[in-house]
Amino acid sequence: MSDNLTYPGFLASEIETPTAEEAAFHIILAPYEKSVSYGTGTDSAPSCVLNASQQLELFDGISIPARKGIYTHPPIDCSGKHDEALARIANTVSTVMEMGKIPIMIGGEHTVTNGAMQSLMDFGEHAGIIQFDAHADLRDTYQGTPYSHACVMRRALDAGFHILQIGVRSLTEEEYILREREDRLHYLDASEIASQGIDKLTIPDSFPDTVYITFDVDAFDPSIIPATGTPEPGGLNWYQAMSALLLITSRRNVIGFDAVELAPIPGLHHPDYTVARLLYNCMGFISRSSFYGLNN
Repeated sequence: MSDNLTYPGFLASEIETPTAEEAAFHIILAPYEKSVSYGTGTDSAPSCVLNASQQLELFDGISIPARKGIYTHPPIDCSGKHDEALARIANTVSTVMEMGKIPIMIGGEHTVTNGAMQSLMDFGEHAGIIQFDAHADLRDTYQGTPYSHACVMRRALDAGFHILQIGVRSLTEEEYILREREDRLHYLDASEIASQGIDKLTIPDSFPDTVYITFDVDAFDPSIIPATGTPEPGGLNWYQAMSALLLITSRRNVIGFDAVELAPIPGLHHPDYTVARLLYNCMGFISRSSFYGLNN
């Protein structure tokens, strides 16, 4: 990771920095990169997204989510062993949740979500995980480690979470079989979205009322986010993703959100900005949801 990265507060160009107690949304920076298997650079994503956020309009087209308060934490130290870094991530997420606030985490590779899941378990939350992703991420191990970004949802299953996958279009035969056999796994794959539309998305009645959303940016088509380590053609477009997030936030109590696997490309600004806008739009969806009072 470069020593020249800067970490301005999210939207600091437009808002005064609230205290941690005043802010509904807490930006958590997790520049973790230990198991990337193709393109690299996810550890610079938190800095790039924060800098891109300075270009956002406060008004998101419907409301001004920033009025609920956005507090940006210093970057988490992600050095050392996998379990040590993930424990620091979990501790930060737990601190935010104990305050009754909503953690919005910027990765880093997808493994950072394991830290958030540990926090959910420690906090006693019976939450479902809603995963936007090009890949199933259900491998038991990959390249010799169970902490790989390709294993994050397998670890969620091991921990007892229910999972809803949206946009998957790349998986192994073993992952395919696991999804067919596992009743805690639900999915709407990219091929179905392409043929039948995002309106086909439903959340099963059995799915927990409280959810955590993890958004691997390779869920988007590479024409929207080319800056990711493992791009897959045939992904979601912007409005499909927004429609899905609106449906989720209107039907479930969202207690946390992360965006992962952005691998910024120097000089190419639009992927960084797109992720900043994704995060801000999600803050808007949550703050306008009928469930918002449950979080704050």
